[in-house]
Amino acid sequence: MVRQAHHERRGGGAKHISRNFITAIVALILLWGLGALLRCAAWTQPHGDPFSVALMQGNIAQDIKFNENALVGTLEAYLSLALQNPARLTVLPETALPLLRHEVPQQMIEQLRGHAIKSGGDILIGSFERNNGSYYNSVFTLGTADEQRYRKQHLVPFGEFIPLRPLLGWFINGVLNIPMGDLARGAERQAPLDVAGQRVAVNICYEDVFGEEIIRTLPGATLLINVTNDAWYGHSYAAAQHNQISQLRALESGRMMLRATNTGVTSIIGADGKLLQQLPQHQQAVLKGMAQGYAGTTPYVRWGNAAVLLLIALMLAYTWALRKASPSRHPLPQAGGGGGM
Repeated sequence: MVRQAHHERRGGGAKHISRNFITAIVALILLWGLGALLRCAAWTQPHGDPFSVALMQGNIAQDIKFNENALVGTLEAYLSLALQNPARLTVLPETALPLLRHEVPQQMIEQLRGHAIKSGGDILIGSFERNNGSYYNSVFTLGTADEQRYRKQHLVPFGEFIPLRPLLGWFINGVLNIPMGDLARGAERQAPLDVAGQRVAVNICYEDVFGEEIIRTLPGATLLINVTNDAWYGHSYAAAQHNQISQLRALESGRMMLRATNTGVTSIIGADGKLLQQLPQHQQAVLKGMAQGYAGTTPYVRWGNAAVLLLIALMLAYTWALRKASPSRHPLPQAGGGGGM
């Protein structure tokens, strides 16, 4: 009898595991099907006419990027790339000009502004900026529109700001000597840039990791732009992974994402998240193509991460309900005592 009860117990446990496994598979299939249905819907629509873009990839090695002796070569490289590749919207990478905005030679500013006006558009330029004693990682514009700027607001600890500054400041500034290692945060909500007939939401470096921060400018923004410098990661997979992160942001928002990077991956990503064009990494080049603005609201733009959290909560509740409904495990019967010979 004990063996029979043990066998029944094992059989019931196996059935319980099998039922949970099948339930999990069904849930995954339903999630995949829901995702496929959502992608079939046209949540956003084209806004305005297609326009030409030129995305600069300067390929400035990280070990010379902030070297004063290499500064003139860096400025000349980006000026030459821009002037030789006219487009309605030109984008330079994060801190492409390793100077404060007011230190950029005025002659270069006028050349770039005149070139942008001649092309009927604007140029977005990555540089540092000083304002009221604070320093920012910024993007500023030149061209047909009035000069505007975006200041990075989600900073990288130790790379762009110093946590626990009274304790660690001496180490970051005195020992590691990280340039611009203590930046100020831009405003949490910044208006899109009105350039090239579009309303452009800029994000700098790994700000594109945070989907809920990207959608703060939506649905007002019609185009997303990421400027970054992934030269830190050398020939690892990190730059390709960063590009994939941008693809996810494009899909979530139903907007194209343009990426101008120092060493790659410089790319044009469609509003459906598909990679349309990209440059080879670690070479100086310009990615020329066409872009399209989009208007409208996707489910993620409307609800953000709240929908995802709700879905996770429902799945956990369903799992808990299954466990409560499963048959309880009965203890094995005790072996009988006494018995005559």
